[in-house]
Amino acid sequence: MFGTLPGQARALLWIRVINQMGAYALAFLAVLAGPGLAPAALISFGAAALISRWIGGVLLDRLAPRTVVALGLFSTGTAMAMLAAAQGTAQLLVASALVGLAFELYEPATQELLARVTSGDGRQDAYRLFGTSLVASGAVGGLIAAVLLPLGVRWLVAVDALSCIAAGVLTLALLDGGGELQGRRSEGDTRWRPPMVLVRVTLACTAFAFGYLGVLMFMPFILLQHGAPGWLPGMTLTGAALVGPVAAHLTRRMLNPRSHGFVLSGGAVLLGALTLVMALSGGVVVTVLAYLAWAVINSAALGRWQALVADLAPETERPRWFAMQGSSWGVAQPVVPLAVAAVAGIVGGTAVAAPLAAGLAFLAVPLLMGVRRSTKGSVPETAA
Repeated sequence: MFGTLPGQARALLWIRVINQMGAYALAFLAVLAGPGLAPAALISFGAAALISRWIGGVLLDRLAPRTVVALGLFSTGTAMAMLAAAQGTAQLLVASALVGLAFELYEPATQELLARVTSGDGRQDAYRLFGTSLVASGAVGGLIAAVLLPLGVRWLVAVDALSCIAAGVLTLALLDGGGELQGRRSEGDTRWRPPMVLVRVTLACTAFAFGYLGVLMFMPFILLQHGAPGWLPGMTLTGAALVGPVAAHLTRRMLNPRSHGFVLSGGAVLLGALTLVMALSGGVVVTVLAYLAWAVINSAALGRWQALVADLAPETERPRWFAMQGSSWGVAQPVVPLAVAAVAGIVGGTAVAAPLAAGLAFLAVPLLMGVRRSTKGSVPETAA
């Protein structure tokens, strides 16, 4: 499948894989900040990252995608270097916010560039391969983190900065610099209002992101609370990282490549059911098996949110559609721990509250999406 991608898509894939191999460092931001400063550092980063994606969408009104991708990567690398060198509370909080402001700049440009160079069924293949490759490179990044962590967290951040800068250099070397500024808007059209179909897709994606993060953030904790040995959470996450891309490849021809809304809604229901099994089982074996099945089902969603937006959005609106839909992950990330803490006070424990809240969020996806199967695949009814 890689060989069938357009040259620019292959180049972008390699660039983001190299970048993703170093993207493990921010998982250790709380460790770098320390117990007392961790909440403030994470909030600074998360709030800035949400703004960053919107800035990335606006920049595409004025700059070519290659320029925005390179700007985002170089900015992230510079901010990560500042974070590695930060000393004291003020410097660390400022550096965390600067990393957040740069962190998502290149995401709308990445999705827009893929949308420009692909079409039809090949677009879904491109987004799916993009998603599976980032998952795989993230697993490699985890191994790099395991080697560097004994040297100190600052070494992780420094290597992450180098990976961003290296990816930025490759962006300038491998990607075409031209391209029509398709996101440019007329001078009189200064106010942009998202259409209802985009609002519904974004709300549905936010619920999906909440469910996904609710499982991913708490899975090691859940297993340990159920009495699993210390080595099992890592092995379970590694197993899920391996079976997910394989399942995505095997099911590629089984699912209609254009029925994005139907697959996302149906998949969310299955994910919700499996997540509720994790909440109610209380056993290590059942939880591990449910999570591995969860990873297989989740593989069907890889790339489909982006492909759905690319298919629905008017060409001149795509950058802002990508920015708004992608902001759902930025919204979900800080909300998940707060919601899980609130539910834990009701059900009596985080090990039950996390998968329970995540499962209910997954089940809300089809209700928010408002989709039904059609001859053209499934898209929100308001877009038909």
